Amino acid sequence: MRNIEMIRDPAMALDSESFVRAAGYARRSLPAEIHDPLIDLADHSPRQGFLLLKNIDIGYIPATPGSPTEATGKDLQSEFVLLSIARCLGQPIGYSPEHNGSIVQNIVPVRGTEGTQISTSSRVELQFHTETAFHPFRPRYLLLLCLRGDPQAGTLVASVYDIVEHLSQGDRAILRQSRFRTAVDASFLNGKTSGLGSAQPILFGTDSDLTFIYDADLMVGIDSEAQDVLERLAKAVRASTKSVVLDAGDLLVIDNYVAVHGRTPFKARFDGSDRWLQRTFVASDLAPSASDRVGRIITTSFD
Repeated sequence: MRNIEMIRDPAMALDSESFVRAAGYARRSLPAEIHDPLIDLADHSPRQGFLLLKNIDIGYIPATPGSPTEATGKDLQSEFVLLSIARCLGQPIGYSPEHNGSIVQNIVPVRGTEGTQISTSSRVELQFHTETAFHPFRPRYLLLLCLRGDPQAGTLVASVYDIVEHLSQGDRAILRQSRFRTAVDASFLNGKTSGLGSAQPILFGTDSDLTFIYDADLMVGIDSEAQDVLERLAKAVRASTKSVVLDAGDLLVIDNYVAVHGRTPFKARFDGSDRWLQRTFVASDLAPSASDRVGRIITTSFD
């Protein structure tokens, strides 16, 4: 992809509104092979629920940091391009408990979290989930830009259109009923504990325009029949899985209403050569979250 010229104003910091606005203006410089598939995705999500774009200009990439918030000394080229692409789909947002509310987040393996169900894990498979399935203002799109890849680390994606093909009509009907509850992710609780949310359906929409919400780790059925269906759903998700191994310059755009995602295990070395992704969330519209948002940062409390 040809270079998108970044406006180099030293006062324009990452996560500032001026930076996001400038990135939005720069989207007019995106080549057609990048820009047009994004507009198509925003108009109508593909059946597979994701779009893979390649050869994104990420600039010079230094050593992988040891944590998402560690200073790296890199320029903001990859962040700027990522947000330019995000603005084709809607409005970039952050969540106050996630990486201090940063709009662009560094996803890297971190010592001590290798076996956990969070984005900085490495040794275990990250279970399938809708991003922030528990949240009233979950993002429409999840963007993952690869700065440094790992051939062992496959991003796993499963589309609701493929998943329902493995389920009976009876199971689909139960999934449309308010018989499933989801816990809040620990990263949103700041060390506190939280119970399950109210009962909700998993499957929504018509057969030709489906959406769903799912979290293999945090979701339970409210009765034995619903729990049995949830277990069959887990098998259907597994049977519908596609694996995408990201290389440097690859951008994976996931429709968070249509597809769930996870990640295979990989071995972190913690020597500056580990896998490094940058992530941003995109909402179709900022207005619904106005009461729980400061600027672009959603502040919903789950105390």
